[in-house]
Amino acid sequence: MKQYLEAGKITRTHGVRGELVMEIWADSPSVISSLSELYYDPDGTRPIGLISSREHKGRLLLTLKSINTVGQADRLRGKILYLNRDDITLPEGRYFLEDLIGLRAIDGETGQAYGTITEVIPAPANNVYRITDGGREYLFPAVEHMIKSTDIQSGIIELLPIPGIFDGGGEEA
Repeated sequence: MKQYLEAGKITRTHGVRGELVMEIWADSPSVISSLSELYYDPDGTRPIGLISSREHKGRLLLTLKSINTVGQADRLRGKILYLNRDDITLPEGRYFLEDLIGLRAIDGETGQAYGTITEVIPAPANNVYRITDGGREYLFPAVEHMIKSTDIQSGIIELLPIPGIFDGGGEEA
């Protein structure tokens, strides 16, 4: 498992003092605004020097150390920022999306193997798992009553699919 995960992307500047707007890749901006540090790199060797953060219209406004002008801030446009997984405590039954990628999907009743989760697609009602088995792809709604268990450590997710999700053979990848 990666220690440092993508937290979001800087999309633009805000105001004239170098404040930045960050698109959040978490359940809500409050998850990220509660952190005391973010990082420029996926290995955590370059902390950004986070001075403050606040929620604004579903995004996060950041004030960073050494970024005091619009010009300095504009050079960070498009930059992905990272968080340390140890800085976030997930509630029971919640997982980092990145940790779901690569889980083997099996039937929670029969043990039948369906494939591997290759992508988690965010959707308004619920996320959707793209499950790939050889040349076939299936889209599985990630709703609580259709997931029996998730075991990140063993690399297995047990699903309780409704008829038709895996019966139709999937789509050719």
